[in-house]
Amino acid sequence: MVQKLFYVPIALALFMISGCSNEGESTTVTIDSIDAKEVLTLNSDADIFQYKGIIYQTNIDWVEELSLTKDVQIGEIKTKNDTNTDFIDEMSNKLPIGAKIFSTKEREDILFVESEGEIKKYLAIVEG
Repeated sequence: MVQKLFYVPIALALFMISGCSNEGESTTVTIDSIDAKEVLTLNSDADIFQYKGIIYQTNIDWVEELSLTKDVQIGEIKTKNDTNTDFIDEMSNKLPIGAKIFSTKEREDILFVESEGEIKKYLAIVEG
């Protein structure tokens, strides 16, 4: 038992030393976004829009249960596309043109959209 305990500090020291040797290098984690075609292939009735290259989708049960606070307006729906899956930023398939997009105070991956007196929560759909 004493012999095994002797190896633990040595292993930790080697781990720490090797961790320090990467000083100055950075590791980048990328999250690939899913496009409108992929989302609509999985659910042809999905209510989506694109903002800053990311597709956002509403009517997700666990998102609807979250208590979130609307923050500042960051955009609005400028075009509507309900005929194909080629989306650009501020384009939706169901939201009307002029619907306002808001950030939330608590989460960066969920946006509010306000339209015709109704507010919906939209989750960023990403691969990760």
